[in-house]
Amino acid sequence: MILPSATAFAADWVAAFNGHDLARILSHYADDIELISPIYLDFSGGATDMLSGKEALRDYFGAALERYPELRFTLLEVAEGTRGLCLRYHSNIGDRIAMECIERDAAGRARRAVCHYVDQRAQGAQDHGD
Repeated sequence: MILPSATAFAADWVAAFNGHDLARILSHYADDIELISPIYLDFSGGATDMLSGKEALRDYFGAALERYPELRFTLLEVAEGTRGLCLRYHSNIGDRIAMECIERDAAGRARRAVCHYVDQRAQGAQDHGD
């Protein structure tokens, strides 16, 4: 089986989120997905930054799409590795830059995703010597 390129995966992943198509979004993830994200802390009431399994991911992404109906990502950069990829994108929610590193399984679906965010306000203060 030939896996989709990192660029093709990233483009379809962003299009799925921008289309708010939960089924299409979930098609990018393995059943045993492990996702680690500081944003998930908000959805777990501060209990954890990690979720496991596609059902938990469905609940999280479903709630996020409901909470943020205007959600839109702009893909900025894709880096490909031997087992996965990293996406750098802009999210209009909080006007932040995200970097998401994804390990893929043999079928090309994300089996582990680790999300990172740039605090634009802190970055702007650094850039201006504040």
